[in-house]
Amino acid sequence: QVQLVESGGGLVQPGGSLRLSCAASGVTVSSYTMRWYRQDPGKERELVAGIGKDGGSTNYADSVTGRFTISRDDAKNTVYLQMNSLNPEDTAVYFCNAYRRIPLRRNYWGQGTQVTVSS
Repeated sequence: QVQLVESGGGLVQPGGSLRLSCAASGVTVSSYTMRWYRQDPGKERELVAGIGKDGGSTNYADSVTGRFTISRDDAKNTVYLQMNSLNPEDTAVYFCNAYRRIPLRRNYWGQGTQVTVSS
């Protein structure tokens, strides 16, 4: 059974930082493209950051470039999202996603963790 369990969300003041974790079981994160998405009520789910299977290729939404960093710990089978200089527009539920096309297409989601940026 595949599980992606996010943690680390919470309430933070503008300018603050949080680190989200996505602990995986039933999948090996180094065999998947791992991504963080976020969704605010009434809005579409937005891709925030991704890290390739090689662990070296990363990509970010323009809105978070320079502030967020995605990383992976293969020994812990966990993916992280370090979020700095947070602002109220970052408020959303953040979801972890594991995706691959080969050898069989698979797409898994976590349950999400709430991030609220407010003074």
